[in-house]
Amino acid sequence: MKVKGVECKSALNKSGIGGVDYVINPYVGCAHACVYCYADFMRRFTRHEGDTWGHFVDIKTNIVERLRHEVLGSSGRRAFEPRLPGMLYQAGRYAGEIMLSSVTDPYQPLEARWRLTRGCLEVLLEAESSVAMCTAGRQPRTVSILTKSDLVVRDVDILKGFRDCHVGFTITTARDEVARIFEPGAPPPSRRLAALRVLNGKGIRTWVFMGPVLPFFSDRLDEMDRLFGAVADTGTREILIDCMNFYPSVRNRIGRVFSQFGRSGEYSGAMAYLNRVLKDLEGWKLDVRNNAREAADKHGMQVRFAFF
Repeated sequence: MKVKGVECKSALNKSGIGGVDYVINPYVGCAHACVYCYADFMRRFTRHEGDTWGHFVDIKTNIVERLRHEVLGSSGRRAFEPRLPGMLYQAGRYAGEIMLSSVTDPYQPLEARWRLTRGCLEVLLEAESSVAMCTAGRQPRTVSILTKSDLVVRDVDILKGFRDCHVGFTITTARDEVARIFEPGAPPPSRRLAALRVLNGKGIRTWVFMGPVLPFFSDRLDEMDRLFGAVADTGTREILIDCMNFYPSVRNRIGRVFSQFGRSGEYSGAMAYLNRVLKDLEGWKLDVRNNAREAADKHGMQVRFAFF
């Protein structure tokens, strides 16, 4: 694993994700090394073209200070107008939803030591509760977190302080043994489910991102029933589902994994199944929708679909 410190020019960046206004990515790269990760495109823009995704992480060592400057001003005691009018404030209000994170996991293993995500949350909470921000009406509307790590439970004390905060866990399968194949560096689903239960017990809104749906491993009704039931048992009632995007690099990586299963054993039919999916993606997506709706109805879940 290659790890190095870098400095960022900005902490808050405009988002292209629907419903999200700004993103904070404390790290470049991710040690979870998920086979299907779409964020490997970041290699092109961060001088990592020769590195394997999941085997490098850049630590944005100054991101907490940059965020403090952007939302509180250099003094840390008052709000200020940003260099680019309208970038951070809209109609006199702090701009919409802030997400941690979009192209990295804010609670990947290095966060336990570096605590950059926690530091960013502390700054956002300070900004929300400061007298100057409240007087000006500049209050963050929503802070959202998306992670695969139960480390987020460490920061419950901060999360409870926000007026509007929600935590999403990416869980693509309820089976730990399957997750080890596709998400080798991430905590197993059993730990994520346990963390959901803790957060729900603390009154923090939670949801699950089942993305991407894994052909053969999590798209069938029995597997969705297993996952939805496990999520419902934690008290979480919202699931967002996204089918796999088979752009070339993901397709190659997924294909290599599926080809290793061979013609015998529990996963012997995986490669043939994947080939059928690739020949009829729209039909597969329809099946995924139908299975998800049936599982959601059974377990009293609210299900939404992204990028279908």
